[in-house]
Amino acid sequence: MESYGFLSVIPPALSVCLAIYTRNIIISLTAGALSGTLILTDFNPFFAIITLLEDHVFVQVSSSSNTQVILITLCIGGFVRMLEKSGGAKAFSSVIVKFVSNPVRGQLAAWVSGLSVFFTDTGNSLIVGPLFKPVFRELEICREKLAYIIDTTAAPVSILVPFVGWGVYIMSLIENSYSDIGIEGEPFAVLLSVWPYQFYAFLALLSVPMILSTGKDFGPMADAQKIYMKDLDEGVFDVEFLNAETEANSKEETKLIVVALPFLIMLATLGFILIYFGMTEGVKSVHVNAGICTAYIFASLACAYLMKQYKNITFNTSLDQFFKGMGDLISVCCILALAWSLSSICKELQTGEYLATLVGNRIDPIFFPVVVFLIGAVMSFATGSSYGTFAILMATTLPVAHILDASLVLTIAAILSGGLFGDHTSPISDTTVLASMGSSCPHIDHVTTQFYYAALTGLLTMIAFIIVALYPSPTVIIIMLAVQYIVIRAVMRFFGKISVVER
Repeated sequence: MESYGFLSVIPPALSVCLAIYTRNIIISLTAGALSGTLILTDFNPFFAIITLLEDHVFVQVSSSSNTQVILITLCIGGFVRMLEKSGGAKAFSSVIVKFVSNPVRGQLAAWVSGLSVFFTDTGNSLIVGPLFKPVFRELEICREKLAYIIDTTAAPVSILVPFVGWGVYIMSLIENSYSDIGIEGEPFAVLLSVWPYQFYAFLALLSVPMILSTGKDFGPMADAQKIYMKDLDEGVFDVEFLNAETEANSKEETKLIVVALPFLIMLATLGFILIYFGMTEGVKSVHVNAGICTAYIFASLACAYLMKQYKNITFNTSLDQFFKGMGDLISVCCILALAWSLSSICKELQTGEYLATLVGNRIDPIFFPVVVFLIGAVMSFATGSSYGTFAILMATTLPVAHILDASLVLTIAAILSGGLFGDHTSPISDTTVLASMGSSCPHIDHVTTQFYYAALTGLLTMIAFIIVALYPSPTVIIIMLAVQYIVIRAVMRFFGKISVVER
């Protein structure tokens, strides 16, 4: 096979640079893939376009496993849309509000509600935020704190659930990357092995109750609470609060069964299929995909029936909503197709082999995941896209990790943690913007107040990857959670200010 040397680095490098500059991952991946086929066709633009479509995009999309992923992704989008339109997700969150009696419980209730809406990271903010805005106003808690809580329970919880959109997307990237470097492995099993090392997701999620338990805030968040209390005393928000409260009280109440029954059917269907194959021929990737797809279809049917029973919404309308939800995820499917194509192009160009020769002895293989975490964090912060970061780094760093004999499991975990951390702190991330919208918080205020909390977790995540490089064990997350608790206590003791005083 011909060696392309430095030219082999151009496609992924161009994708990364354009992603940072344009903040559009589809344009970036397209340009990167097209530059790769230009190299492969001796810079003939006509054959480059034809080669990209015929030998890469069409081949990747027509692959059995990739087709399964696209169908699952579309089904998930349809179900999430129906659940949001039915009001079921909001009904689920509203049950938790009944247990609120003081500021700490109110914030914990918002956190638990965020955890409960695990099936959609973007919908999380738009469901939990409006529900808790009047609650936080009544408890005299600033909106920056609400935005922080719902943002921290959006992507970090979704990435830990293997049968929602995030898990399916990540498994597809793993399967294609493993195939390109010639490794056999069931994506579901690989994702489960990566799960204990998703340090940022775990640390971020549990940092919220740790911070709330101190009753204090620090940095810009403490200043925001002080300003908010001053504005309350001056009556700045009184009219807005009354309008929001009137609107909330006027909305029709949705029964909890509208969300409970579809999820029970979904989990029961998925569980039955996985248990059946586990007891017969063994659980394979195709069984997991078939189980997830079937589960979401059955759950959607249940949701349509309940919408008919309780809201008098016709089945035709439900079907229209399902297809609209599928349409919402077309862009994700495009990203997948382009990421798969870029990965196959990099394989043909031998990008991984060339990068491995450049790295050589400069980086100890055990610390390679730490480097990947930092690259992922910077890239995701600059682009505001964790999905795009995952796609590019899975295609480019896993081959290098394989050649260097670095841990593939830890490298994947580093990609996920780095992409998530950068996305969480990026001012142009969709989840960051939606958290601001859902809490009616000025966007720049949300970004600045959240950054200090997320940066603390990000620093601890980097330390976790250094520790796990020297001591590879799933128990590292337990150690780091204990360390995080101690660090948060120390920070609040020396720099914290009392968050909310009951009056």
